[in-house]
Amino acid sequence: MHFDDRLDTVLRSPAGSETIARVQFRQLIDLLGSLPDTAQSPRVDAAYLRLGELDAAIPARERAAILREPVLRLRASRLIAQLAVAEPEVAAATMARAELDEDQWLDLIPALPVGARGFVRHRRGLPPRVVDLLARLGVADRGLPPAPFDAPFEAGVEPEVEPEPARIAPLSLVEPSEAPPQIDEIGAIVRRIEAFRKTRPIADDEAPAADAALRHLPAFDFATDSEGRIVWAEAGVAPAVVGLRIAARDPESPAQSSPGLLAAFRHRQPIARATIRIEGAPAIAGLWRIDAAPRFDQPGGRFAGYVGRMRRPTDGNTAPAGDGEADRMRQILHELRTPVNAIQGFAEVIQQQLFGPTPHEYRALAATVASDGARMLAGFEELERLVKLDSGAMALEPGASDLLPVLAATIAQLEGFNAPRHSGLELECEDAALPVALAPIEAQRLVWRLLATLAGTTSPGEVLRLRARMRGDRLRLTLRLPASLAFSDGDALFDAGAGGQPQALAAGMFGTGFALRLAAAEAKSAGGALERRQDKLRLTLPAATLTPVPDRTELDANVR
Repeated sequence: MHFDDRLDTVLRSPAGSETIARVQFRQLIDLLGSLPDTAQSPRVDAAYLRLGELDAAIPARERAAILREPVLRLRASRLIAQLAVAEPEVAAATMARAELDEDQWLDLIPALPVGARGFVRHRRGLPPRVVDLLARLGVADRGLPPAPFDAPFEAGVEPEVEPEPARIAPLSLVEPSEAPPQIDEIGAIVRRIEAFRKTRPIADDEAPAADAALRHLPAFDFATDSEGRIVWAEAGVAPAVVGLRIAARDPESPAQSSPGLLAAFRHRQPIARATIRIEGAPAIAGLWRIDAAPRFDQPGGRFAGYVGRMRRPTDGNTAPAGDGEADRMRQILHELRTPVNAIQGFAEVIQQQLFGPTPHEYRALAATVASDGARMLAGFEELERLVKLDSGAMALEPGASDLLPVLAATIAQLEGFNAPRHSGLELECEDAALPVALAPIEAQRLVWRLLATLAGTTSPGEVLRLRARMRGDRLRLTLRLPASLAFSDGDALFDAGAGGQPQALAAGMFGTGFALRLAAAEAKSAGGALERRQDKLRLTLPAATLTPVPDRTELDANVR
């Protein structure tokens, strides 16, 4: 009933556009592909009919690309049999991604078309009985198989399809003297090209496209099987890393993993900032850091491997410093914004039903996706702001403002969060004004970031005292740290991972440490500093002279 309810949700949605049709095709493949072979109901039959209708609306190339996605499940014999009679590229992708047991293969293969049987034969790791059945049916290996079908397909690469055998005309209709002259000419051209390639010297500045793409490879995504062997990687690096094991214990293995990585793999836990050293081509050789998450099959919960990313350590030996590093980070952020903007835009299209009526369940999910996208974009802006401030590529807006009303307004704004918890912020200030050399908008950002971050980490009943005073040409604001942050050692408070636990109130998406580090960068850019003094934070800013606003009488006198 659980799957039937989900099928009802998909079938109720009309495929009003090509985008919606592709989404429905992917959903139906995933739902039908996970059903047992014994599943039969009017809903299932209607889903297969809808799938046939979508075949006519979606080009075969796009359907094959969807079927090659590693997240889809193809475990239903009925679905595989229906896809096997489609276009060759669709049938090839289906046979490559099918996840059937021995009995299912034995029942399905006799009913498959001849071409689909050939695609099955190119798989590796087939049970012996299945191989014997294919041999009895006359399906044998070709001299050069197009690709190992047990490995996932790379995105955008079409599988090689076996061409149909050429039709040979009867001998009585073609005499030897009547052979087409074009054959000899084509053969001569092919021989000349091959000879030119063998004798032509390769220039020093020429390199294969793959080497050029890998020359400065900072990171790549990958996926492994249950044994930790990389079975998929990004198109540019796949030939060099597919087959490596991320958790190898053999001293002679080209990949040597850290003890932490081995322990995480052994317990099927997430891998965070683990290290691995790879020996091989210059593009992949050296030390890498791994962040990966385990994945498990549904239903059943069987461990299926890891999906994650390897990246070069960003230390002084591997990353450029100064403006080069900032430029690279800004480029990365730009590349991250592009897909997030696209996802957010498509979610808003679904939520606003611009392509037609959408079920409320989908609209609710789309609203969540759009909200998460907006939060991610805000986080990217904070990260870019920190990079620009640290590298000196950006300076805060100059100006002058009174920090006292800004502090009072921010504390009042946070009262809605603090009052139910009996926590809060208390300001002590003996001066009538706190003039600082900071534009009003910049002063509001800095104060909110600092106070909201600290208020979000307070415990119920905890009150933080702030003391503000002018000392010559400097403003000094001293804040007591919450108990949850006071235990950290020294400047570890400003690390990105400090205070990373979920908070009901947070000034940013990267956690407390990042928010305080950004506040320190803003204070430094303004000519001040944000420093830790034991269990307190001290914010210093340069003072400014505020221009008094003339009253109405003075203005009228000047006019006269």
